[in-house]
Amino acid sequence: MSIPTRWRRPLAGIAVAAAATLALAACSTGATAGSSSSASAPDKPVEGGDLTFLIQGYDAGFVSSKSSISSYEGNLWGEITDKLVYVDPKGTISPWIATSWDQSSDAKHFTLHLKKGVTFSDGEKLDAAAVVDNLNIWAKGDPSRGITKVGLFPGSTYVGAVATDDHTVTVDFSAPALGFIPTLGYHGTILLSPKTLALPLDQQADLTKEIGSGPYTVASVEQGEKYVLKKRADYEWGPKALGHTGPAYIDTITYKVIKDESVRTQAVTAGQAQVSFNVEPQEIDSLKSQGFTVDTPRYLGFTDGFQVNTTATPTSDPAVRQAIQIGIDRKAILKTVYTSDWQAATSFLQGNVPEVGDYSSLLAYDPDKAEKLLDAAGWTTGTDGIREKDGAPLEFSLSPNPYVPSTQAEDELIAQQLKKIGIKVDLKITDVSGYAAVAASHPPLYQTSRSFVDVGTVAGVLTSQNNGEDWFRLGTSDSKLDDLSTQIATASDETTRTKVADELQQYVLQQGYFIPTVQLVQRLYLIAPSVKGVSYNGLAYANFYSAWIAK
Repeated sequence: MSIPTRWRRPLAGIAVAAAATLALAACSTGATAGSSSSASAPDKPVEGGDLTFLIQGYDAGFVSSKSSISSYEGNLWGEITDKLVYVDPKGTISPWIATSWDQSSDAKHFTLHLKKGVTFSDGEKLDAAAVVDNLNIWAKGDPSRGITKVGLFPGSTYVGAVATDDHTVTVDFSAPALGFIPTLGYHGTILLSPKTLALPLDQQADLTKEIGSGPYTVASVEQGEKYVLKKRADYEWGPKALGHTGPAYIDTITYKVIKDESVRTQAVTAGQAQVSFNVEPQEIDSLKSQGFTVDTPRYLGFTDGFQVNTTATPTSDPAVRQAIQIGIDRKAILKTVYTSDWQAATSFLQGNVPEVGDYSSLLAYDPDKAEKLLDAAGWTTGTDGIREKDGAPLEFSLSPNPYVPSTQAEDELIAQQLKKIGIKVDLKITDVSGYAAVAASHPPLYQTSRSFVDVGTVAGVLTSQNNGEDWFRLGTSDSKLDDLSTQIATASDETTRTKVADELQQYVLQQGYFIPTVQLVQRLYLIAPSVKGVSYNGLAYANFYSAWIAK
């Protein structure tokens, strides 16, 4: 199969608008891509320097309790706020603001022991009372002010939290909550000052009013254009997992909004910025050959793929869902669209999720079997090669996920593959600002990207139980899915939960409720040679706190 021509452009051919170049030059510092400073840079971190990070945009407003947080917000929030625990790319949880914790045998009662001497950037203490305020918002939100709970926090069984002294918090649930501690490392559970939490919703969305305890503070904001952070000189409580606890090394981080990917890439290669968020996979090898780093961390969560609307036409038909599942050639997608940094999906969970299973046999490309399924369900092939039933064509629209690089090329290829078995796919391209409307329309297939830090939280999205997100529009009509979702959410030991997770994954894939494609790399980072020491957490966000710029 031929790759779409738009993916063939060589890196050297990227054009940059003069206005963008001039604007970037004003905030550029550090070594240029062609300088020799990176080659002779010491391994030991050095202090100072300013980093410019080019990013697509900040259009949604900064409200941490939204059910879905974009990659853009998460990158910036990670520098101005802390979390109670740190989660690494393998899902390992380690102390941060919570130095340790105790858990009852039934996983209903927890005690958090907090680090002493931590303060918010306005000087107020990050003590047990402040943690209780944050926990209550994460669990319940504040409906009277239009503030929602954090989407994946186990709020439905949350009883409450109490500060037993200045540095100890007890937390109780009415049912087992194995996912509680891991979810404290989720990018929605950022610790904010009680003063910020008390603000009206519109003021909480104002980044300049968000007071965190992180290694950086907000210096200035030009909404939709530029966001400047400066380091806190008194920061002394970074997570032990990063091997650094004092102040950050880099003086300032400027997030500059440049919507065009090619302009962002060229600015970094020209030495006018140090980091760009998201490059096209087809450019990675060329960039690496020029000495740049392109990091492709995978986050803990769901794979790239499609939520299936079981109430929409034609995916209300199980045969159609199952035919799509095996009518997609995932190996061809990897070979044609992506590079060796990407891996095939074996489930709808990412490969670094500890409980992931290998269900490759359920996802194996088998167009002959797919056609037989459709034949048996009464979908007959028309003169144009597209199947129909009761006078209606086997056709639906699909919108590539604009948050994830290369999904348009991926979906173009999928449309070609499905056409071979008689399914017509009409691509409707939209940008980030329009993708929420796509979700709200509940199309037959919705290309999703979603992270989490604990497998138990998947129950909160699969069905409508306990105000779940009901991804497949099933409500509570599938009693087996309901039961499996309840079991995984309420398991009190890891062994039982892993067994349930195995059965849940297999059932969802067999029913064609979720159609995975490849393991998701949603957050790509193009980094200049002068930038050293960048690491990534389990949500694939960069840690610039421990990074430095070689002199």
